[in-house]
Amino acid sequence: MTARPGDPAQERLRRWRLVLGGAAADGTGYELSGQDAGMDGALTALYGKGDKTQTGKDRSAGLGASAPSVARWLGDIRTYFPSSVVQVMQRDAIDRLGLSTLLLEPEMLEAVEADVHLVGTLLSLNKAMPETTKETARAVVRKVVEDLEKQLATRTRATLTGALDRSARVSRPRHHDIDWNRTIAANLKNYLPEYRTVVPERLIGYGRASQSVKKDVVLCIDQSGSMAASVVYASVFGAVLASMRSISTRLVVFDTAVVDLTDQLDDPVDVLFGTQLGGGTDINRALAYCQSQITRPAETVVVLISDLYEGGIRDEMLKRVAAMKASGVQFVALLALSDEGAPAYDREHAAALAALGAPAFACTPDLFPEVMAAAIEKRPIPVPEAM
Repeated sequence: MTARPGDPAQERLRRWRLVLGGAAADGTGYELSGQDAGMDGALTALYGKGDKTQTGKDRSAGLGASAPSVARWLGDIRTYFPSSVVQVMQRDAIDRLGLSTLLLEPEMLEAVEADVHLVGTLLSLNKAMPETTKETARAVVRKVVEDLEKQLATRTRATLTGALDRSARVSRPRHHDIDWNRTIAANLKNYLPEYRTVVPERLIGYGRASQSVKKDVVLCIDQSGSMAASVVYASVFGAVLASMRSISTRLVVFDTAVVDLTDQLDDPVDVLFGTQLGGGTDINRALAYCQSQITRPAETVVVLISDLYEGGIRDEMLKRVAAMKASGVQFVALLALSDEGAPAYDREHAAALAALGAPAFACTPDLFPEVMAAAIEKRPIPVPEAM
């Protein structure tokens, strides 16, 4: 049975046929042709064996372990599906069919649809990557990073510039620094009807703009394997923050060791290839290093990005957070910085941080500028309602 153009019932059958995969018992009785048959073939190659784990000889659900056949399949799915679907299918192919090692071949990297998750996979393979592949991998990573910067940089700078200005508000501003809207609102009680004017007894404005650093920001990033997307986004945001003269930005990554990548912040690609995804986790050790770098506690924001599975000394970790907050540091704990929602995380540690006044929550890239603005202004952090 084939569809007649404009027939809603036939279109439903077509869609169900593509979903169910055409097994004998799918019940649709629908035959695919043309592009639909090509779409079905691409889907069958990836999902044709259901949810069965595929390893060794059994892993070839139509793709096999052959780089040429995978490259053809990657080209097919980019022909048949939109970019967002292609990215999901690529991710599933890596997870279900064990195709990660094929990404070590330059021709494979040139065929894939680059996204944050692919970057995370490439970074996890960094140590095993041959020199012939590294330049291609860097090009793929750079494309994703540049796209993210275009999406995130303008709004982040605008939001944080406003927050920095508000945090520097003064009560006796010079004429050119007066915020007239706020000044008028604060003096409405002094309105003189006969003169139709407001007497500004209280002036509100901002301190004269200067090149001096107003805030110090420390990004402390857990580089365990589950945090790959967060590492990518945090590196991009770190580069954006570092480009703002009024903010001094430090970027620290950790597993059981601590690495300060601040001197590479002008190029987030260098930062990413300086990370080492995987390994254990010692949050206490990382916070000890961050704490040692703080010179102006009252003007410092520390952002810990971690799933909080602590392999170090738990009580010491919490004591460090308490000590930083007591000294005036604004401390923010993010379980993730990605679009994926809340990951698996240590709920006991999250509750302990919340008791210290540092709620831990998953943060999307869109929300991150608002979170940072709130921390800079020392107002309540906008925790998503789901938390």
